[in-house]
Amino acid sequence: MAASLSARLARLRVDLTPWRGSRDFRILLVAGSIFFLGGMVGYVALPYQLYQLTGSNFAVGAMGLVTIVPLVVFGLYGGALADHVERRTLLVATGLAQVVISALMVANTLLPNPQVWLIYVCGALNAIATSLQRPSREALLPRVVKHAEIPAAVALSSLTSQIGQLAGPALGGVLVGSVGVTWAFSVELAGIVFATLLYTRLGSYRAGEHSTAPSLRAIGGGIVYAFRRKDLLATYLVDMVGMFLAMPIVLFPAFATDILKEPKLLGLLYSAEAIGAMCASLTSGWAKHVHHQGRAVVLATIGWGAAVGIAGLAPNIWFAIVFFAVAGAADMVSVLFRSVIWNQTIPDEMRGRLAGIEMLGYSLGPLGGQARSGLVADLTTVRTAIVSGGVLCVAGVVATSVWLREFWRYDARTDEHAVRERELRAAG
Repeated sequence: MAASLSARLARLRVDLTPWRGSRDFRILLVAGSIFFLGGMVGYVALPYQLYQLTGSNFAVGAMGLVTIVPLVVFGLYGGALADHVERRTLLVATGLAQVVISALMVANTLLPNPQVWLIYVCGALNAIATSLQRPSREALLPRVVKHAEIPAAVALSSLTSQIGQLAGPALGGVLVGSVGVTWAFSVELAGIVFATLLYTRLGSYRAGEHSTAPSLRAIGGGIVYAFRRKDLLATYLVDMVGMFLAMPIVLFPAFATDILKEPKLLGLLYSAEAIGAMCASLTSGWAKHVHHQGRAVVLATIGWGAAVGIAGLAPNIWFAIVFFAVAGAADMVSVLFRSVIWNQTIPDEMRGRLAGIEMLGYSLGPLGGQARSGLVADLTTVRTAIVSGGVLCVAGVVATSVWLREFWRYDARTDEHAVRERELRAAG
């Protein structure tokens, strides 16, 4: 009995096999973790500096408007670029560009009168560099680990991101409040420098003989490929439906202050989802035994919406924190299996372009969801916006999975794309 219990618990532990077996995966993981941690420190410092300089909430929100076009345009182009050039070179080149941009942010803070226009310019340039870099980084993951280790590699990558999401804002808040934004941006700069140096240590990953030069035709080819494959289309649509209909973060200040009467605990609302996601990552060892990954994505996204809706009914803030943590765990499971499907089934010559499309999907959904939540809250109430979003999310995901029923039946053991990639990796 005790042995059986130990075996079951062992299945839950995060699988460290990719970390032990792949030097380049370790480099990607450490570099990405440091990069993300520094970026989250800057994520706190930038809006703080903008608000201090302008006193305008709109000026802070306008940064999103400045970055959305570069995100869309260069996200797609960056994906096409990642399918044609040597990916290590692209990571290093974009890293160096980010070093320059971050150094400009630090220099601006040292001016007697920091320039607001320069902050916006740096924000747009950073969005361009990030959009060019991220598809290459994500497209490398299936190249640096064994095919069967992809679920564990995705879980480890997600875990380090969650740690950065928790620790980065906390560190940024301390730095901004105690020693100022200059130090916060300097920490971000140091993280980018360190990560870029690590990227130079990666092996060479050249494009295959079937690679296509970046062009509108190549980008269009990636989009057509994504839409022709119903399993991929479902991963994008299920996530966008879930995020658009049930993204509650923009309502947290009003929910904590006006509804739950606990403004001092607002930070815990923001941390709850990350804590839940981290718990899911730490117990992700079971994921490698799941073959019906489409079903897992659907059920996890339904769980996300249901937990958000229940949190909206919370009689006190602790109830809300628990269910937002449950929502974060469910979202992490969805992220995990969507990433596994992408990395186990997409051909390497298409991986960069599809990574660019994925980046747009999980960026635009939450942005639209925040706008939806704010509008509904203004027209009705904060509780109504959160609860209705959860209910609509559940209904929308069910409807999407019925429409794309092949996704519900997806099985990694028999899916033609998964079988082909598995055989190619085994032959290579």
